[in-house]
Amino acid sequence: MRGENMSEPVFELRNIDYFYDHKHVLEDINIQINKGEFLAIVGPNGAGKSTLLKLILGLLPLQRGEIFIDGENYKEQQETPKISYVSQKARAFNAGFPASVKEVVLSGLTKQRRLMRWFSSSDKKAVSKVLARLNIEHLIDRNISELSGGQQQRILIARALISEPSILVLDEPTNGIDAKHVNEFYQTLESLKHEGVTIILVTHDIGVVADTATEVACLNKHLHFHGSTEEFKSLDEVEISKIYGHPVRFVDHQHDRECCNS
Repeated sequence: MRGENMSEPVFELRNIDYFYDHKHVLEDINIQINKGEFLAIVGPNGAGKSTLLKLILGLLPLQRGEIFIDGENYKEQQETPKISYVSQKARAFNAGFPASVKEVVLSGLTKQRRLMRWFSSSDKKAVSKVLARLNIEHLIDRNISELSGGQQQRILIARALISEPSILVLDEPTNGIDAKHVNEFYQTLESLKHEGVTIILVTHDIGVVADTATEVACLNKHLHFHGSTEEFKSLDEVEISKIYGHPVRFVDHQHDRECCNS
């Protein structure tokens, strides 16, 4: 398990339990990460990842435990957009969806704006700035429905980042994206990590964490492992299979590790 870190974590889960119909779904989950770290939360289907994600996003009430962001209890920070979320809905904008890239990214500021308040010129400059940060400023006037799944997901990252959150949370963000754009997408996350953005990625795929994440939390109702990516990669297949509850093997693909049922 991960050792103690003397610096104050930017994000912390303390003693999280959750029940559905009196059945434990999550039990005594403790996780902390520091600013600029990239945490991948992995585990098999039914491990409780979706429930944990909903708790982090405030979509489910805490039954037991606490969440801290920037050293403060998250319940006391509801007016501040500390967490921004990118969903797994690749190609979410169907043909003809009537919004430009600029409009979609600006919508990431709506929580900070009073109802019916017009966006300012500084808000619009912020759109250009965040798109340039992701090397997609040339798409600013395009209709988002015309873009590829990979481009749409980068637009959604821009939408999430424009509010300058403490943490960027992503849920299976490459579902439905072809392999080429998956690689580009993780290169984008790699760049954000080097800029000091704190990232939490929820995924069932062990392979994607090998070269990008700095920390791994392996969940299956309990937290079975929390440590550096290098420590996680040093686990053998027997240890991983015990966590997953079924046989697992790894396949190397250009320095990535793919998790497969055997």
